[in-house]
Amino acid sequence: MNNEETKALTADQIASDEVVQELLEKYDSESQYRKYAPKSILAFLVSAIAILWSTFQLWVAGFGALDAIKMRAIHLTFVLLLVFLIYPFRKRKLKGLPSALDWLLFSLSLAVGIYIYFASDQLATRGGFPITTDYVFGAIAIIVILEASRRALGKELPILAIIFLLYAYFGKYIPGSFGHSGYSIKRIIEHMYLGTEGIFGIALGVSASYIFLFILFGAFLGETGMAKLINDSSMAIAGTSPGGPAKVAVFASGLMGTISGSAVANVATTGAFTIPLMKSVGYKPYFAGAVEAVASTGGQIMPPVMGAAAFIMAEFLNIPYKDIMIAAVIPAFLYYLAVFVMVHLEALKTGLSGIPKERLPSMKEVIKERGHLVLPLIAIIYLLLKGVTPTFAAFYGIFIAIAASLLRKSTRMSFRSLLAAMEAGAKSSVGVAMATAVVGFIVGVSSLTSLGITLGDNLVSLAHGNLLLTLILAMITAIILGMGMPTTAVYIVAATIAAPSLVKLGVAPLAAHLFVFYFGNISNVTPPVALAAFTGAGIAGADPNKVGWTAARLAIAGFIIPYIWIYSPALIAQGNAVGILLAAVTATVGVVALGSAVQGYMLTRTNPVQRILLLAGALAMIKPGLITDIVGFAVILFVIFWQKRQKRSAATGGFNSAV
Repeated sequence: MNNEETKALTADQIASDEVVQELLEKYDSESQYRKYAPKSILAFLVSAIAILWSTFQLWVAGFGALDAIKMRAIHLTFVLLLVFLIYPFRKRKLKGLPSALDWLLFSLSLAVGIYIYFASDQLATRGGFPITTDYVFGAIAIIVILEASRRALGKELPILAIIFLLYAYFGKYIPGSFGHSGYSIKRIIEHMYLGTEGIFGIALGVSASYIFLFILFGAFLGETGMAKLINDSSMAIAGTSPGGPAKVAVFASGLMGTISGSAVANVATTGAFTIPLMKSVGYKPYFAGAVEAVASTGGQIMPPVMGAAAFIMAEFLNIPYKDIMIAAVIPAFLYYLAVFVMVHLEALKTGLSGIPKERLPSMKEVIKERGHLVLPLIAIIYLLLKGVTPTFAAFYGIFIAIAASLLRKSTRMSFRSLLAAMEAGAKSSVGVAMATAVVGFIVGVSSLTSLGITLGDNLVSLAHGNLLLTLILAMITAIILGMGMPTTAVYIVAATIAAPSLVKLGVAPLAAHLFVFYFGNISNVTPPVALAAFTGAGIAGADPNKVGWTAARLAIAGFIIPYIWIYSPALIAQGNAVGILLAAVTATVGVVALGSAVQGYMLTRTNPVQRILLLAGALAMIKPGLITDIVGFAVILFVIFWQKRQKRSAATGGFNSAV
C-alpha cells in the first residue's frame, strides 16, 4: 500500500471478511467449521439452535432460576449440538454435509443432556446411589465430550484429559508419591457425570453463568458498529504521531480486547486493517505483525471485560470479579505502555512519520456519530464496581447496548441484527464452553486423587523450596500448556497443578492465580508455538518465527511484571493507597526505561553500556521499594544526561560516544 492509497484511511477499509476468515481457519481451530449455504435447512437449524441458546441464557440470567447442574446440563447440550453440526470429523471435510456419525453424536448429545437434567432429581431421591442407566449415559457423555472437544479445540486438550482419566484408573500401578489406590470405571464415571466435581463443575458453571453473557455482550456491541468506533477513534488519536499506525494498532487492539475473547481472532480482525497500515508508513512486515500480535494478546488482561479465565478465577478464589478487575488495572496499563513506548522509539529510531491529518477521521465527527456506543461499557464498569454480579452486569449491558444503538440511525439495530448478534454470540461461545467442559475431567481427577496437592508438593520439592525457581517452573508450565490449548483451559489446568505450589510457599492466592493466568495468555506470543504471532505473520506476509521472536521482545514487560507483583503486591492494588500509587508511578518510569533498553534508543541511539544501565534502572524502578526506586531513578537520570550530552556532541559534529 503506497501513500496515495492511504489517502482516506478509515475503519471502512478493513480487509474483507473472506480474508479474515481464511486467517482464522488457518490459525484458530475454533474457526475451522462448516459454513452452510444461506437459506438452507442446515443453515436454518444451526441459526435456530444458536439463537435459542442465547435466548435461554438471557432468560435464566434475567428471569429464570435453575439448579446448578440443570443449568450447566442445558448449556453443555447446546454446545454439543452446535459442535456436531458445524465441526466435521476431519477438517478437510469442511465443505461437506453432516455424516451419519455426526447425526448419531448429535442425537447422543441431546440424550445425555436430557438424561442428566431429569436424573439429577431422581439421584437425590435415591440417596445418591447410581443405577446402571446412570453409568451408561455417563460413559456416553465422556466419549461425546472428548470427541466434541477434539473437533472444536484440537487434539491437545482431549489427549491431556484422557491422560488424567487413565491416571485415575491406573493409579495403583504408579510408584512413588504420584501413586494412589486407583478408582474403578464406575467410580470415575460417577464422579465426572453425576455431580458438580467433574464435567458440570465450577468451570462449566462460570461459562454458563458469566462467560456466555459477556461474549454475547461483545457480539451485540459488534453489531452496533463498536469496531468502527474503536478503529476510527484510534486513528484520530494516534494516527498523526511518529509511526502512528503502530500506535493505532496498540489502541485499537487493546480496546477490541474488551469485546473479543480470543487473541487470534483479535489479530485477524484488527490486524487485517492495522498491519497493512503500518507497512504503508515504513514499518518492516515482521515488526508490524509482531505489534498487532502483542497488542491483541493483551486484550485478555485488559479490564473491565477480561478473558474468560478471569471470571473462572473469581469463582475459584471465591472473590468478587471486581477484585480481579481492579488487580489487573496497573499490570495491563504497564503492559500496553511498554508496547506503546517501543513502537514509538522504533519510529524515532528509523525516522518513520505519521499519517497526514487530512487523511484521518475527525475525532469530533467520530464522537458525534458513534460516541454513544461507549455507554454500555461505562454501564458495565459502573455495575461491576458497585458489586453487581457479572451475570446481571452483562445482562443489563446487553440491553443498554441495544438502547444506545437506537440513538443514531447509522447504529440502530434492526430485528435482523438482533438475531445476528444472538447467533454470533452463541457460535463464539462454543470454544470456551467446550474447553470448560473438557477441563472438568482434569479438575475432577485432581479432586478425586488429590493430584493437585501432589503436583504442588513435587513442584516445590523440585525447586527445593526456592520461590523464584518455583515461579520459573510455574511460568514454563503455563507457557507450554498454552502452546496447544485455549487460554481458558491453560489457566484452569495451571491453577490446578501450579498455583497451589506458589500458595504453599506463602504467595497470596490472587497473586498466584494472576501469575499463571498472565503466562497462559502470553504464550500466544511465545515461540516456538505463538498462534497470535503466526496470525500476524500471515497478514504481514512475514516469517512466522521472526514475528514470534519480535513479539516476545515487545511483550518483555509481560514477562517481568508478574514476578514483581509476587514480591510486591502493590502492583496488583494490594495494600494502602499511597503504596499502590507510588508503585504505579515508579513502575511507569521503569517500563519507559525498559522500552528504551530493549529498543536501543532513548533520546538518541544507545550504546551497550547505556542499554545495560537502562535495563538495571528499569528493573529497580518496576520493583516497588524506596531504596530500589532511588537507585533506579538515579541510574536512569544518569543515562538521560549522558544521552543529552551525546546528542549535543553529535549535533555539533563532535565525538559520538554511541559509536
